Amino acid sequence: MPKDQAASQLTLFRGWDEKGRHVWSPFVIKLEARLRFADLKYTTAVGSPRTAPKGKIPYLDVTDTQDGVTSQFSDSSLIIADLMDAGLLPALNDDLDAVQRSHDLALRAMLEDKLYFYHTRERWIENYYTMRDYALWSAPYPVRVVVGLMVYRKTNAMLHGQGTGRFSADEIAKFKLGIWTSINDLLVESRSGGSAGAANDREPFWALGGERPTEADCTLFGFVVSVMTSTACDKHILLTPQDSGPESRRIVQRFPVILDFASRIQDKYFPDYEKFI
Repeated sequence: MPKDQAASQLTLFRGWDEKGRHVWSPFVIKLEARLRFADLKYTTAVGSPRTAPKGKIPYLDVTDTQDGVTSQFSDSSLIIADLMDAGLLPALNDDLDAVQRSHDLALRAMLEDKLYFYHTRERWIENYYTMRDYALWSAPYPVRVVVGLMVYRKTNAMLHGQGTGRFSADEIAKFKLGIWTSINDLLVESRSGGSAGAANDREPFWALGGERPTEADCTLFGFVVSVMTSTACDKHILLTPQDSGPESRRIVQRFPVILDFASRIQDKYFPDYEKFI
């Protein structure tokens, strides 16, 4: 992999043909935020899980413009680590002390290893048809029906084994509300704690209250925007807008500070993208 931006051409495969818009995947949004925080230039392409190195979205091609060799990377966290190792991305968490690093890791784990499964259940089980037609947008309708049913069964079994599928809808709703409430409490304190964002009405403020973003901010931004953009339109075979995560959207909308956190990042780092609110 080339060691500098000038010798590198990055192509991010996001899974959907959504130029100028966020896609529904929190991991795609997280990775885009990480690239933009570092002002690392990239282009987007559709791609497919069938051609992805690990069979999932997102994945990234890095082409050395000097010798034409392309390296391919998958999994948002591993992509970030590989780009850091190559010197293309700065390390965001190097200046954190041990306690701050633990808090950063805990916040990311709560989102990626807990809330993600609650959102997966809401989308693929409770709002199946909306999610199916969005996720399988490129497939002809008969194929979408067959493959969608396979995905549904696989997802249902995975959630049962993981544990999320063993709870009632009301119990899951309480879990989701608890997570978003704790995030709101953290952001309220961060916004009022004297960081750069608090001093400027439109500058971003960061989850841990520092002057610069950490890895957790990329992940949190990804999950907030994913919740707020998960409405399908007629482009995805739906005649009227339908939401794959209406309950999560209602929860997040109860917390203006969470929306403010993501909106400020959107305004500064994604001015070319359609606003999520």
